[in-house]
Amino acid sequence: MFKRQHSAPSEEQGAGGSPEQVREDGSQGEAREESFPDALASVVGTHDIKKLEILGGVEGVATKVNVSLNEGVKSEDIPDRQNNYGSNKYTEKPSRSFWMFVWDALQDITLIILMVCAVVSIGVGLATEGWPKGLYDGLGILLSIFLVVIVTAVSDYKQSLQFKDLDKEKKKIMIQVTRDGYRQKVPIYDLVVGDVVHLSIGDQVPADGVFISGYSLLIDESSLSGESEPVNVYKEKPFLLAGAKVQDGSGKMLVTAVGMRTEWGKLMETLSEAGEDETPLQAKLNGVATLIGKIGLGFAVLTFLVLTGRFLLKKVLHNDFTHWSSSDALELLDYFAIAVTIIVVAVPEGLPLAVTLSLAFAMQKLMNEKALVRHLAACETMGSATCICSDKTGTLTTNHMVVDKIWICGKEKEVEASEGGAILYSAISEKAFTILLQAIFQNTSSEVVKDKDGKNTILGTPTESAILEYGLLLGGDYNAQRRECKILKVEPFNSVKKKMSVLVALPDGGLRAFCKGASEIVLGMCDKIVDSDGEPAHMSEEQAREVIDVINSFACDALRTLCLAFKDIDDAFNGNNIPDGGYTLVAVVGIKDPVRKGVKKAVQICLAAGITVRMVTGDNINTAKAIAKECGILTEGGLAIEGADFRNKSPEEMKDIIPRIQVMARSLPLDKHKLVTNLRSMFHEVVAVTGDGTNDAPALKESDIGLAMGIAGTEVCLSVC
Repeated sequence: MFKRQHSAPSEEQGAGGSPEQVREDGSQGEAREESFPDALASVVGTHDIKKLEILGGVEGVATKVNVSLNEGVKSEDIPDRQNNYGSNKYTEKPSRSFWMFVWDALQDITLIILMVCAVVSIGVGLATEGWPKGLYDGLGILLSIFLVVIVTAVSDYKQSLQFKDLDKEKKKIMIQVTRDGYRQKVPIYDLVVGDVVHLSIGDQVPADGVFISGYSLLIDESSLSGESEPVNVYKEKPFLLAGAKVQDGSGKMLVTAVGMRTEWGKLMETLSEAGEDETPLQAKLNGVATLIGKIGLGFAVLTFLVLTGRFLLKKVLHNDFTHWSSSDALELLDYFAIAVTIIVVAVPEGLPLAVTLSLAFAMQKLMNEKALVRHLAACETMGSATCICSDKTGTLTTNHMVVDKIWICGKEKEVEASEGGAILYSAISEKAFTILLQAIFQNTSSEVVKDKDGKNTILGTPTESAILEYGLLLGGDYNAQRRECKILKVEPFNSVKKKMSVLVALPDGGLRAFCKGASEIVLGMCDKIVDSDGEPAHMSEEQAREVIDVINSFACDALRTLCLAFKDIDDAFNGNNIPDGGYTLVAVVGIKDPVRKGVKKAVQICLAAGITVRMVTGDNINTAKAIAKECGILTEGGLAIEGADFRNKSPEEMKDIIPRIQVMARSLPLDKHKLVTNLRSMFHEVVAVTGDGTNDAPALKESDIGLAMGIAGTEVCLSVC
């Protein structure tokens, strides 16, 4: 834990933002209670808006930590900031040494009995048989004890190292920040006070901070406060706490506390050290071993008592009870040795060890296959799975989206990466082309940035990046388009609305709204369509049917379809809510997400092993069916259903259809959760869920075994497995 700093302010505050001393009221001056880093951390931790106002709000805090909200932290200042404010790491309990595992292994009651027996055997052997013959029996017992202890300790120690490596892999989280004037990805542990962090749906807030700007930012603080209701974050309520999850919207935050100074760090510090849990199979086997041990101990005691009683009775019958010799002592010692032998033979000491070794080897094999096992019990549960509910995007598919087809002005065209924009440009009017580029570049949460080598890099979700990349392929200029129009309001995409909307002010002074999202939803908002001249024209029923046919044909080719639309708005519009109707359809875009190599073979192996594989996705049902057929999931007699139909079924109807469901499309997170719950409760299935997105998190949490696609997965998804 970082201690409070009471260093005096330097003569000239460097670029690293040396901590100033502040009074309890937030004003500058000689420190009486806490240093500036602690005072700054307490402002966010206590949600004290008055202290924040005293510090000058977000801009004032940025000034005090010597950072520009537009340029971000300078790379050369990071070491100084880490020295002054601490690093974004949490205090971890020290690793256990190998000798601690040896000591734990020696605590076994059977080994203690064996050690006592070995000492007695050596003593009696030396007294009766002399050196070195008298040592043999005792040394043999000690050697067996040594082997058991070493094998147990080495196994447990290697297992602890594997978990430590796995924990390091799990914590390799990248976060987007603005540094040196451009947006880039950095490891979460490299964050420093003053960093400007970009947050989007599914992210975990990496440190404590204050809100700079954003749109509809909704934060889930249940992991910290226990409150299930999400919190709206805006300028009047700007506090963000590490460990919270971004449930909706997007935004930027200024980091004010990192590591153990955050509320999450303080919470972790108060947690008591938790013991390592046994796996279910280990618990059962240890229970069996304990029971057998008790039975063996009972028979050993009974045998010793019977043999001793017979010996004493013989002495009494021969009137020899008062005469004892060394041979009598050796005979009693033999009886004790027989009793100890019964215990040693009865207790299956190697069985729990064998299970631990097999699980450790299984975990290592999975790690070699780039499957990081977070809990050792998963190695057991995976082998018992009877049903797999798999997400599509990013799980069965590569999650590297590219635009494959586009329909615009009544014309359909396949996209080739090498064609540039010339062919499409000649196929439509200049005005239609301009509107298409506006719809692509204005209504996006992705961003085009230049890396240190001067190359363009697209940051954002795979779907957004694919459309933005297509706009660049057409010859559009992202930065020029964004400079031309001023964004007034953004409604980010989420899994409920399935669309994203933005309101912009055009260069000529008018207002225009753009909408992009699930094809059937956006099409339902449109009553006009862009004609060949690029002008809005009334959409007839025949044209609407044509668009629906295009959407279905794209979906049947396993393409994810999105519609792009716009609406010109009267200048008198108040700007409170972006309209949900009256749009003009610009284009239908078909995005391709190729199936991962080996998926079809893996599905066949699962089916041959008696495991039912189901696809549960938020995508269009036609796209889902096409991918499911390609993977071998959707077979003859199987049922493909939409989430809306599934959630409206009665329990009796669900009991009838669930065994036949192979594909569930357009499913909300709660639809996935309900399917998994019913599979476990109604049919007593051992359910495994694979996914990579925030919308998979409820189902992953409910399942018997959650398999998060960690490379492309969100932190929410990983945290619940």
